[in-house]
Amino acid sequence: MTSGLRKAVLTAHVTSSVGWLGAVAGFLALAIVGLTGDDAPTVRAAYLAMEQLTWLVIVPLNFASLLTGLVQSLGSAWGLFRHYWVLVKLLITLPATLVLLVHMQPISLLAGAASKTTLSGADLHGVRNLLVTAAGAALLVLLVLTTLSIYKPRGMTRYGWRRQREQRAPSQP
Repeated sequence: MTSGLRKAVLTAHVTSSVGWLGAVAGFLALAIVGLTGDDAPTVRAAYLAMEQLTWLVIVPLNFASLLTGLVQSLGSAWGLFRHYWVLVKLLITLPATLVLLVHMQPISLLAGAASKTTLSGADLHGVRNLLVTAAGAALLVLLVLTTLSIYKPRGMTRYGWRRQREQRAPSQP
């Protein structure tokens, strides 16, 4: 990639990743309000907002982060399979994406219940706890991904070492 394109893709990746992190933090706040709130209209609004936040913000930012990360790694010297930290980020992001999509069902279940009736403290308590726990875990995962991006721990894969040797070797006529 050219320097300008690389910077544009990096900017898109950082922006979507930070947005994803912030949106999950907002989701966690709404999940806590929904679980612990005493005011029925507030609890109802929290669950309705959670579904919209997830479909309209979290899921798109997740896919944008994944896509721009792939483009960035494939178009830069870091490579997708050359450094362990890049590979680990991919191997964390892919299951995180899958877990997010699986959790859309309980999110929609709660939003559907909240749209039809007032939820009491005992209604769907297990699902409500699940969303708080899942959002907390997602936040932790995103912080791990951020830490890997900042510290870039050393260590090249076998493929990375081989590619490095090939690039250093004098070309044969």
